[in-house]
Amino acid sequence: MANQEPYNVFMLFTDRAPVDWEIVNTSHGESDFREVIIARFADDSKLVIKLSDNDFTFPEKIKIWQRCAEKYRKLGYYCPAILPSLNGDFPTVRYKEHDCVVYAEECSLYKSVLERDSEENCMLYASGYMDEAVIMTAKVAAQRFDFSEYPSGYCLFERFCPSDKADEVLEIAMKWKEYADLLPSQFSEQVQRIWGRWLENRSELEKIYPQLPTSVFQADLNATNLLADENGNFKGMFDFNICGRDVFLNYLFRELCCEIPKILHALDICRPYYRFSEIERAAATPLYRCLAPLWHTLDDPQKTSMDNTQIQARLDNIERLQNTTIDIPA
Repeated sequence: MANQEPYNVFMLFTDRAPVDWEIVNTSHGESDFREVIIARFADDSKLVIKLSDNDFTFPEKIKIWQRCAEKYRKLGYYCPAILPSLNGDFPTVRYKEHDCVVYAEECSLYKSVLERDSEENCMLYASGYMDEAVIMTAKVAAQRFDFSEYPSGYCLFERFCPSDKADEVLEIAMKWKEYADLLPSQFSEQVQRIWGRWLENRSELEKIYPQLPTSVFQADLNATNLLADENGNFKGMFDFNICGRDVFLNYLFRELCCEIPKILHALDICRPYYRFSEIERAAATPLYRCLAPLWHTLDDPQKTSMDNTQIQARLDNIERLQNTTIDIPA
């Protein structure tokens, strides 16, 4: 398979020759190569071409992203359409020494919140914009979409892609334990208490987790993906590449960075659009205690200069989080 130049890649998706293009590399390390090529045509219209060489992008998965975007649009939210090639498929091409799956996307009618903030020096993301995204997510959750066997990038108790050793929460917790075992011996008893409590809580959560309601979510609510019009009105979103099936509570807590005030506010504004079940109310506390306490709460002690007072404060805060309760009103 010969290396494809950008022009030749475009011609897989359109019979119009672009007048110029812009290439943006969005790779995440050597095992996750990604590039976005934005083609401009003579009438000033644009087409976005996305190339990926990783173990979570393949044609069957892209079809799920396509369908998820369609479901969001039916709920009234704008999402640029994901487009196959002129042959109706998502081909693999040799590009910059990578075997890349390639697909096209309509150029968005709206700019991202991040772009709007930069242009207008306003605080759209902090001024209720996220509330609109949470409400959108609640509406998606209420649909109980079941068309994806693949989990979202926020998955718990399963791997997002084959190269993952475990789910991200467990991987980060194990890294925490690795760092904690390097702390001075005076903290050993507290570290073992924290770790034992975390393992016990995770085990209890795992028993009820499969019973929790799921849907299929876009799974990346951030200022680069959420879209706003020129007046700052929420319009929708794009970028579905970690889209997939997920438990609504897990997805919601993760999107809100497990911050208690944000979670409580989100649970409140979701209520008109989503009815939380008894099993979800029972799972909220152990889920929070699984996600939050060990999430990047300890740095590598060999690379930092934490004194014992700082270490003690961090460990005490972890134990406080391990005893936090999340109440979802009936």
